[in-house]
Amino acid sequence: MQKQDYYETLGIQKGADEAEIKKAYRAMAKKYHPDNNPGDKAAEDQFKAVAEAYGVLSDADKRSKYDQFGHAASDAGFGGGGFGGFGGFDFSDIVSEMMGFGGRGRSRNRGPARGRDVEYSMQIDFEEAIFGAEKTIEPNIKDTCDTCRGTGAKPGTTATSCQTCGGTGQTIRATQTPFGTMQMQSTCHTCNGEGKIIKEPCATCRGQGKVSKRKKISVSIPKGIEHGQSIRYTGQGEAGDIGAPKGNLYIQIHIRPSKTYTRKGNNLYMQKEISFASAALGAEIPIQTPHGEQNYSIPPGTQPESIITLKGKGMPVLQSERMGDLVVTLKVVVPRSLTDTQKELLRQFAEEAGDSVGNGKKKFFDRFK
Repeated sequence: MQKQDYYETLGIQKGADEAEIKKAYRAMAKKYHPDNNPGDKAAEDQFKAVAEAYGVLSDADKRSKYDQFGHAASDAGFGGGGFGGFGGFDFSDIVSEMMGFGGRGRSRNRGPARGRDVEYSMQIDFEEAIFGAEKTIEPNIKDTCDTCRGTGAKPGTTATSCQTCGGTGQTIRATQTPFGTMQMQSTCHTCNGEGKIIKEPCATCRGQGKVSKRKKISVSIPKGIEHGQSIRYTGQGEAGDIGAPKGNLYIQIHIRPSKTYTRKGNNLYMQKEISFASAALGAEIPIQTPHGEQNYSIPPGTQPESIITLKGKGMPVLQSERMGDLVVTLKVVVPRSLTDTQKELLRQFAEEAGDSVGNGKKKFFDRFK
């Protein structure tokens, strides 16, 4: 029977690179592996064909000869034995890795596990983000059980080695394949990979070795922190197994919006209302910055929506001595009610300016709205 083209066997194009070849092989080998197709002779034959194709196409020299001569290269004996030996490639390792098992007899006892990281959300005021603050939180965090000191066993007793895996946390089984016997390794189901069995669990932690405790932790809010940023406290997370370090505590900061300022990066933005007279004649106006009140002189003829910038009056740059700016948009306020005297004075002003007022076509105050 004529052999199928190796590229067709793996379902790839002739110009495929090394990564594509390996990826295709893994998928095909997993699909036709004898463990996934027990008693299926056709799948076993296809598995052999896939392995043979990969053995050739994964070897640069053999692939070159195959591309030039096809299957005739093996018949002619190119390269001392053609394609038969696969260059000493160990399929048991790659197939077992691909199938989710360990290599040949390698122990994977994970040992003491580091404690889990803990995330905690904290809300702060806008001013606290500007000036920094000292806060205290009391999160519930799993810590070492005081009764059993983290062993999980009842005081006076100890955990015993798992008889199923011999304390390794892994079990190994031998499987016959077309390439010989493969040893496949998986997590022990008796001890769930722990390697030990607790026959008399601690009554306080129920064998977990950890219990939830409310911990009081002081938190320093740095100046200039942004909404959504996190502060890390190393070793303040959950307790690890005996002999392993604690996890970390990550405090995510949520900043309450300000009624006065809008933040963009390290600059702050605000609006300041001024009277028509101040805009027309010029004036010294007070501006309330986060760092205190500051007077600012606006020139005569200041237009609505004019923008002024107060340097260094914005948000501190995180972990720096630099400061952002305060950007102020001036809003000219047109009075809603006027006294008779004010109306007469404005009529005189409008007449001298050549504007019609009241019901005229051209309204003086329209330019300020």
